[in-house]
Amino acid sequence: MVKRRKRNSFIILASTLLLTGCGNSNLEITQNDILEVARDDANATKKECSNVSIQEEKKYYTVSFDTNTGSYEYKIGKDGIIQERNYKRRNSEEVSTTEPVEEKKEETKSETETKKEEKKESTSFDENQQAAIDAALANAGLGQEDVTDIGCTLDEAAQQYTVTFTFQDIKNTCMVDAATFTVLSSIQG
Repeated sequence: MVKRRKRNSFIILASTLLLTGCGNSNLEITQNDILEVARDDANATKKECSNVSIQEEKKYYTVSFDTNTGSYEYKIGKDGIIQERNYKRRNSEEVSTTEPVEEKKEETKSETETKKEEKKESTSFDENQQAAIDAALANAGLGQEDVTDIGCTLDEAAQQYTVTFTFQDIKNTCMVDAATFTVLSSIQG
């Protein structure tokens, strides 16, 4: 039921963005659309959210709300793309994620070859890493055979996994709770 709602809201938002991009300037992403993007990313239903706040800035919206598991704060562009997210677990430390800004670094052939060899060697995952990978792929509606370059690391506090994979030449990054294997957030690009 939640996946169907999530996919339907994504389809509605994607349709709105497509129509906006086709020159129909009368269509505008509303605060409700922005809230839906944040709730979908947090895997939270409307009933699960309390203390909801939406503030419109010049180029983005700031959305915050609480759930049973913690509190979320998002910075979402007027185009509906999540620019920054902060998640704080109840009685725990804050977890922040921002869209990565990639710095280009020149690499020698030996560095590139070494990195490729390391990736080939680290293709086996422990039971918890595999559970985090399975949760991230299920959240994306994909199977392990659909993706490449799968990676999974546990943060220093052992509270969440970072799962990365490539699907159709698009890099995906998902944050997965280490205790419940619930997807906390996902980023494409």
